[in-house]
Amino acid sequence: MKLITENRQARHEYFIDDTYVTGIVLEGAEVKSVRAGSVNLKDSFCSITNGEVFIRNMHIAVYDKSGAYNTRDSKRDRKLLLRRAEINKLVGKIGEKGYTLIPLEVFFEGSLCKVKIGLCRGKHTYDKKETIKQKDIKRSIDRELKNY
Repeated sequence: MKLITENRQARHEYFIDDTYVTGIVLEGAEVKSVRAGSVNLKDSFCSITNGEVFIRNMHIAVYDKSGAYNTRDSKRDRKLLLRRAEINKLVGKIGEKGYTLIPLEVFFEGSLCKVKIGLCRGKHTYDKKETIKQKDIKRSIDRELKNY
């Protein structure tokens, strides 16, 4: 597994309840651009329309060596490949208040490009402050143990 990019901001903004590994439909030049690491998951999200899951606002830079005919929109909607039972389960969960689908990582598994998506609930500001406080406490304890 070769990690290309991860959405670190999502772990700060959301509680991640469940994760799914999905395939993604890309074109040839997009795959080459992903291999080069030209992917940005900031502000991207997933939506379900007509029984299919799409990732929206994921920026994949246009591959510079592709021909003039292969230039597509860099933020176009891309289809995610999930089984029907998983999609139905996600539709039920997203129907509940406060749940959303957020892409967490893009990676290669062998020669296949995969996306890890998470079923997430939003954090409040006091939850974010609490997690930062816990990280600081853990860091100071580790520092004291190292010097002990």
